[in-house]
Amino acid sequence: MQAKPIGFLERYPALVTGFFFFMWYFLNVIFNILNKKIFDYFPYPYFVSVTHLSVGVLYCLISWSTGLLKRAPMNSTLLKLLLPVAICHAIGHVTSTVSFAAVSVSFAHTIKALEPFFNAAASQFILGQQVPFTLWLSLAPVVIGVSVASLTELSFNWTGFINAMISNISFTYRSIYSKKAMTDMDSTNLYAYISIIALIVCIPPALIIEGPQLVQHGFKDAIAKVGLTKLVSNIFLAGLFYHLYNQVATNTLQRVAPLTHAVGNVLKRVFVIGFSIIIFGNKITTQTGIGTGIAISGVALYSVIKAKIEEEKKVC
Repeated sequence: MQAKPIGFLERYPALVTGFFFFMWYFLNVIFNILNKKIFDYFPYPYFVSVTHLSVGVLYCLISWSTGLLKRAPMNSTLLKLLLPVAICHAIGHVTSTVSFAAVSVSFAHTIKALEPFFNAAASQFILGQQVPFTLWLSLAPVVIGVSVASLTELSFNWTGFINAMISNISFTYRSIYSKKAMTDMDSTNLYAYISIIALIVCIPPALIIEGPQLVQHGFKDAIAKVGLTKLVSNIFLAGLFYHLYNQVATNTLQRVAPLTHAVGNVLKRVFVIGFSIIIFGNKITTQTGIGTGIAISGVALYSVIKAKIEEEKKVC
């Protein structure tokens, strides 16, 4: 019997995994840069959040209708489970976008480095799961680093800081509800349904908060500055990159061990912060730079320790 020929994916798995990491970083960096530039001439983060999700939903609907992705069935029971996940996803995404509009990309990502702290607190005090002392200890540099960076950050304002913190809390609750909503549905379909529900949640506040301004002068001002074609294409591309980087991040997680993914996630944040400083020429003080470095190092330490604990649990 003739042996089945080995394909490229099976022959070079490390190369393929490396490509996934590259695409994850590349798409994320492009999204952050493009998204921030949009706010220079279109400062409406609630509406921009809606467009991010709209493009993602359109992408999923086209994939379903053309057969590129087989649509998983939805029922009322699953909908009830996914609803709180999607609401937290919507709140987290909107507040994150508002933060990126208000402060520099590098500082927003530094604040978002606090997300593991909120995850640990939620696990300990809401889910009742004991968090090892070593994990709490590793979070100290994160809290200290963000505090040091915030004190001298040149782009600091309370709108950006508070919304980034709300985003951290929202994504923490999203993780909690995601664990309760564990399902056999594949990650691509699951993310598609969450995006659809989140979009429905985001539309009303966008219309109420920014609708009147957009109708009166928002669209006109933006078109006068950059033209209709650039406005529409940039908003569409930002939404496409947002959806794709989230999807690639999920696919990458499926290919590697938790520890590898955790370290990769930290390096991604370093790449985004570094490239945003270079592209936008953000001036940062020495203290802010040191604080950011301490915070990222703390996140790296936390991620490694947590991933090792999870792997030990699986072995046991």
